[in-house]
Amino acid sequence: MTTAAVPAGAVPAPVPSDRVRQVVVLVGSLVAAGAAAYGAGAFGGTAVEQTAGGALSSTATPVAPDNPAFRIWSVIYLGLFAFAVYQVLPRHATSQRLRATAWWVLASMVLNAAWIGVVQAGWIPLSVVVIAALLAVNAVVVVRLVRRRPESTAQAVVLDGTMGLYTGWVSVATLANVAAALADARAGDLGLGATGWSVVLVVLAAALSVAWAAFASGRRALALGIGLAVAWGLAWIAVARFQGELVDTAVAWAAVGASAVALVAAVVAATRPARA
Repeated sequence: MTTAAVPAGAVPAPVPSDRVRQVVVLVGSLVAAGAAAYGAGAFGGTAVEQTAGGALSSTATPVAPDNPAFRIWSVIYLGLFAFAVYQVLPRHATSQRLRATAWWVLASMVLNAAWIGVVQAGWIPLSVVVIAALLAVNAVVVVRLVRRRPESTAQAVVLDGTMGLYTGWVSVATLANVAAALADARAGDLGLGATGWSVVLVVLAAALSVAWAAFASGRRALALGIGLAVAWGLAWIAVARFQGELVDTAVAWAAVGASAVALVAAVVAATRPARA
């Protein structure tokens, strides 16, 4: 008994698991994004900064970004919606890159919705665990995206670009969340004082942005997305510390420098030759 050969260049037929993945990721991502948007203050929901006694407000800690920083979520949600539609198209059913990442992207969106639910419930210590898991899942997606070259410009934009922005923003948000949890627990100055520890966290954010850039080097949309989001978050930390209720010029200038580092690292990484 012989098996018919697949012509060179032909696209293999999708298997049932491909169709299941496409439908579940589409429906799940739309539900998760809608729940997260509502929980973050859209459609009449309560904004995150107004929950848990203001533990995550722009004046809760010296590393809390100013409120306009959170507008990046509109871009991220739009990108995730575009990805959900892109991945469900029949011609993308057998994409090896989507097979490797789509479930993880959905898991990330579910964790984001879970984080908002935890914060809305006022469980700040648990929110650190959830956002750390969210960052870890996004890191898995980044690793898998770096391993495989984008299959098209559209895929680079809706998948790499979106997950880059998402991962970069969550990187900054994780550090801010840790600071908020410590402040909410009345941890005190811990030797360095609020300013000292805030500068340390900002420097760590800059170092993380450089590490992301080095790892994503050559994956232009991914590297730029991460760097732009980190730079955006750090810049709004600087804005919040230069003015308002919690002025701290040491943290503000550290955030300015860290934001510049993140941006330069991303541009350098994006200009490197694409990986095979």
